[in-house]
Amino acid sequence: MESPTQVPAVELRISISETDPLIWRQLVLPESATVAELHSAIQCAFDWKNAHLYAVAGHDRYGKKRIITRVAEDDDPPVGAEEAAGVELHELFDSSQPGKSSLEYDYDFGDNWTHEIEVVGPAVVQESTITCTGGAMRGPIEDSGGVHGYANVVRVVGDPKHPEHAAAVEWFELVTQEKASKFDARAFDPDSVNGQLNRLAQRLWPGEVTPDEMEFVLGPALWFLKEAELDGFPLTSAGYLKPIVVKRAMTELGWHEVLHGSSSTEYNVAPVRIVREHLQEWKLLRKDKGKLVLTPAGRKLVNKPAMLWHYIADRLASPDGAGLDVVTQLKLHWELSGSRPPWNLSAQVVQLALNERGLRLMNGAAIPIEVARELEQDAHSAFLCLRLWGSEKWGQYERELSDAGIKFLLDVQRRLGDG
Repeated sequence: MESPTQVPAVELRISISETDPLIWRQLVLPESATVAELHSAIQCAFDWKNAHLYAVAGHDRYGKKRIITRVAEDDDPPVGAEEAAGVELHELFDSSQPGKSSLEYDYDFGDNWTHEIEVVGPAVVQESTITCTGGAMRGPIEDSGGVHGYANVVRVVGDPKHPEHAAAVEWFELVTQEKASKFDARAFDPDSVNGQLNRLAQRLWPGEVTPDEMEFVLGPALWFLKEAELDGFPLTSAGYLKPIVVKRAMTELGWHEVLHGSSSTEYNVAPVRIVREHLQEWKLLRKDKGKLVLTPAGRKLVNKPAMLWHYIADRLASPDGAGLDVVTQLKLHWELSGSRPPWNLSAQVVQLALNERGLRLMNGAAIPIEVARELEQDAHSAFLCLRLWGSEKWGQYERELSDAGIKFLLDVQRRLGDG
């Protein structure tokens, strides 16, 4: 096995100006990382939500004034500004001379969170990694009104006798999806931050997908397509797969522990039914004369995993209806960022997102929680048809995504235009 490649890096201390006590993080990134990637690392390290504009401004290692920001694909950068994805850190920072360059990172031009970026010194890191080597305090809460607004939130949430305490707690729990009783402004968990940075690095630099990764992610779909390749699956009179097929699928796909009791009818075995229904929805399988058989697309793709990967990614990126499109984007963000809300709040978050997008029922009414919950389940069931979480077991979605799962969902996200 080859040793990991080591690359030159720079260690940066990033402090949020005017905070008291000072909120800061110390990050080590490859010198080849871009400002856009540094932005993502800062967002991750301070637990920001990447919901606002940002810019980096100041003087680089040569004393030249620089203004760097993110520019949308169809827009030109502001006069004198550079695209963040086109500027690498070694252009800005001389890691061998701490204090020489002077740069600020401004996030959210409304709340105006200004971060001072200082060079600590040179470093060497494993290729495609970001590390946090120090820090203090939890990151401020998004949209809390800047430094002084956040300080007031900390004070009011922490004082049950304050007249605005109840309203502040309600706002805090809605925005953060955390219990206010557990809020600790001084909390800093380096292991948690590094776990998030590791997931970020996998998203930023996922590498090429390998044939083995394709086979693993597509495992359930490939099993059904290959089993149907010769003569299809015989169906019951009600149109379901026969119990013998259900049992074989559950055993060979490693899902046998999901079987409960003696019933193995497809109607009662969710994993098989869900995968079969999605393969039909994706037009890879169809019912014909009492059998479940391959469609023309299924026959074309059954022995071509790379093409099947792209085909299914396209299907997931083209959901039927604006509501499912919004929910799919939201689910992708949750999985890739590792920021799923608590299971009992996820439908409420979906409902809020749908209504914020202006979606309504046909009678003009706001989206109710029942519809939001159904859309979330529809989007999630499509993810369950693939092995994304590094286990062959069914429904292992409480675990972290595997490297292959990250690559697949990033592919879907890019096709949705949300990357």
